[in-house]
Amino acid sequence: MLYPSIDKLLNIVDSKYMLVHVASIRSKQMQETNHYQMRMSSYVSKKDLGRALEELENGLIKVVKKSN
Repeated sequence: MLYPSIDKLLNIVDSKYMLVHVASIRSKQMQETNHYQMRMSSYVSKKDLGRALEELENGLIKVVKKSN
């Protein structure tokens, strides 16, 4: 089973597409800046994409929707 659960993440983000978009942007930021919002020992995932999803689940990433 994958961690964090996609069901929990979809309660935070409206769609799978938005989830992928947000996680990929944050993952690239981690690679470029080497800045993490949690202690390294707190992450379950070893890869930046999984760490981005963990940050999203823990409320450290806020998703703001554009209004048209």
